Amino acid sequence: MKKGKKYQEASKLIERGKLYDPDEALQLVCKTASAKFDETVELHAKLGVDSRHADQQVRGAVVLPNGTGKNVKVLVFARDDKAEAAKAAGADYVGAEDMAQKIQTENWFDFDVAIASPDMMGVVGRIGRILGPKGLMPNPKAGTVTPDVAKAVEEAKAGKIEYRLDKANIIHCPIGKVSFGPEKLNENFKVLMSAIIKAKPAAAKGMYLRSVTIASTMGPGIKIAGNKLEA
Repeated sequence: MKKGKKYQEASKLIERGKLYDPDEALQLVCKTASAKFDETVELHAKLGVDSRHADQQVRGAVVLPNGTGKNVKVLVFARDDKAEAAKAAGADYVGAEDMAQKIQTENWFDFDVAIASPDMMGVVGRIGRILGPKGLMPNPKAGTVTPDVAKAVEEAKAGKIEYRLDKANIIHCPIGKVSFGPEKLNENFKVLMSAIIKAKPAAAKGMYLRSVTIASTMGPGIKIAGNKLEA
């Protein structure tokens, strides 16, 4: 697939084969973003683990200090007092069986994060096969199954993101918008990378950070020196 003229021009600013320091890489990401909209900056980290093994999973959640720049829509599965607390905290949608049915029958997915109180997991479990493949299934490790749904809503709205391996053992996560500028993006990058490094499984052998790349939505990928991050 042929890349556009702007992409090709942006690629010329990046030295092929060079591994950049995060500061320089994030400055380049902002410089090479040329779309008319505010592009999202994403981190792609390939890890030296095998996600097929339970003892080599890497998954968690972290609140980015500067948020993601995205208006996050939150769905909460809760009843009674917890439902009221979720609404007060700013949840966009709150419900129980009614919400599960809406997802099941209407194929409704107008939300970015799903949170559930523990007593609702019987209801949520019924639609696990629908939510799971979309990465929307509430999970205790990500802090999205919790008795304190209000706090979870506030964190999601503040820029909490979940990181997890895909089938190719790569983590894909947004770290903000190009409009944030290199400094704020770097603050978010450091917090996320620190969490990923701390989550290294004891069973992982050899090099953990195989490759670390950042890119804006329409821009070229810029490789970062992973060995310096682990040092």
